[in-house]
Order: sequence, then structure tokens, then C-alpha cells
Amino acid sequence: MESILYHKHLFILLKSQNLRFALKTTYAMTSILEISNLEKSYTSGSKKLKVLEDINFSITENETFAIVGPSGSGKTTLLGLCAGLDRLDAGSVILNGTELSSLSEDERAVLRNRDVGFVFQDFQLLPTLTALENVAVPLELQGDRQATKKAEALLQKVGLGDRGDHYPTQLSGGEQQRVALARAFANEPKILFADEPTGNLDAETGAKVVELLFELNKELGTTLVLVTHDMELARKTQNILTIRGGKIANLTSAAV
Repeated sequence: MESILYHKHLFILLKSQNLRFALKTTYAMTSILEISNLEKSYTSGSKKLKVLEDINFSITENETFAIVGPSGSGKTTLLGLCAGLDRLDAGSVILNGTELSSLSEDERAVLRNRDVGFVFQDFQLLPTLTALENVAVPLELQGDRQATKKAEALLQKVGLGDRGDHYPTQLSGGEQQRVALARAFANEPKILFADEPTGNLDAETGAKVVELLFELNKELGTTLVLVTHDMELARKTQNILTIRGGKIANLTSAAV
């Protein structure tokens, strides 16, 4: 599902890149993400399956935050709703001061490209673009004339300065995820959502990607929200939210 949602985001953004929305901030900036009474269901045949119910939490600027729970608990669905990739049934999501349900799809796409970065388990690189072109996409959609130069600098930062002309199929899994990290930070997002960022990597490569993720996050002062099954990774964040059966089971502070 995350692949469909992300490519839908890119399509909408390409369609709406020339729009200039005045996205009004109508809430006091006490947090960068505020979730209130969130509910989400999906219909399967004649049955309605409730995936998330009574979800409430908030995340402050520059915070690192992990969402954990068993498979099927609703973690990835929650991440997509927080990022405005999907619409909720009830409740509210306030992202960087803007209530997402008040926006059209085009407006949400513009907000995401301006304020949000994404990292996914399966990388989500565009296969017909080189590593350099993949990193430059968010910048080009913003009309940045220095897109290529900035993308080159980001690839250098993640250790792939000499791989910019390679296509995703010519890169290892770890290299693809590093390209994805560079792309995620390209627009200097205020908040970055990472869904199982090491899920497709071996332990050694995953550890290097995690180190790079937190290094870039600290350097750029980005709020980090990640979904993971890896409790060792979750404990690197400041707060851990546990989801079970579509409900919050626990919210704890982690040692950093």
C-alpha cells in the first residue's frame, strides 16, 4: 500500500507543481504533529475493518519518535495518515500547524513537498532516473535552480558522490537506501517519516543506514518519526508509541 500512496503523492505533486497555495497556519505551534481522536477503517467485501481507533498523541519540533507494534497493528496506516498520504475517517491531524482534512489532495501534496520527507523499506526510487536525478526530484518540483548542485552535495554526504549516474538497479540495497535518505532530506523537511528504513537490509548495512539517518536528522534539525519492528532502533529515539490492535497500548520515553 505504501508504494501506491507514495507514487500517488508524486503524481499529484507533478500535476500541481505550478500551484501556489497559501496554506494558513491556524494553530499555535506547540507541536509539529498533533493527532486527536483519529480513526480509520477499510471495507473488505461487506465487512468494515477498523484499523485504528482513538489515537491521540503529539510530537514536538526536533523530537525523535518511534511507532512500534506487531504486524497488522496499524503502524504503517498511522504513518500514512500522519503524512497526509491517506484520509482519516474521524479525528484530526495537524501537521506543522495545518489541519490536513481541510486541504484538497493538491494542497496536501504541496505541503508534503514543502515540509515532509519520506524513507520507505523498499526505497521507492524511480527506476528510470539516476541516483542524482532521484535526489533532485523534490528540489526540481520546488523550482530550485540549484537542484542538481544540491543533489550532488547530498550524495557526497551519504558517501555516494561517485554513483550519481547509476540507476537504482545498479546499486546495492544499502546504496539505494542511502540515495533515498539523500532524497528525503533534499528539501530540508521539517519532519521526516521513515517506514521500516532497515527492513530490507542486512544487520551491518542497516546499522550504517541508521547512523546516517540520525546524523542527518541531527544536523538539519528535522523531526523524525519512524515505524519499526526493531526495538534496538526504537530505543534510539526519545519517545516510543506502541500500537496493538489499532489502539495505543503505551507511550514511553526512551533513553537516548
